[in-house]
Amino acid sequence: MTLAARETGNPRPDRGRAPAARGRRPEDRPVEFWPTSAIRSALQNGDITVWQRIVVAIKRDPYGRTARQVEEVLSHRESVGVSKALDEVLVRSREHLEATERAEAARHIRVLLDRSGLSEQEFASRIGVPTEDLEVYLNGKISPPASLMIRMRRLSDRFAKNRTPPPGG
Repeated sequence: MTLAARETGNPRPDRGRAPAARGRRPEDRPVEFWPTSAIRSALQNGDITVWQRIVVAIKRDPYGRTARQVEEVLSHRESVGVSKALDEVLVRSREHLEATERAEAARHIRVLLDRSGLSEQEFASRIGVPTEDLEVYLNGKISPPASLMIRMRRLSDRFAKNRTPPPGG
């Protein structure tokens, strides 16, 4: 029986801990698996290589676990030095993600519009928005609400079916 087992009365003191976690420091694992205390410590005492790992994790998932942990740690600190830089990384990563999502929504709307065979004016009228609003969606400046995306898809489906000749002639 090990010393730890004798002290705790548990013959298997490692039971309940994940096998990957045994004998490993949080910093040895991917940043996404670090506890908030490790993030806090890295921001206070880390070096550029550790901060870069955190930045990569934030850029990969700007609203993910690591981003939320950094956000929490930064909310309790004055924004200077690495804190200020990481705050800027959070803001820019989220802005980039949102711009990418708006562009993706715009491409999807263009596909629905083209598939319907309708003009922009007719498509806009049939989904109940001014043509100018449809143009804003198509330019990716803003994204329409989910309910409007559903309405666009249904309209596109209906007109695509009417345009497609039946099989065999």
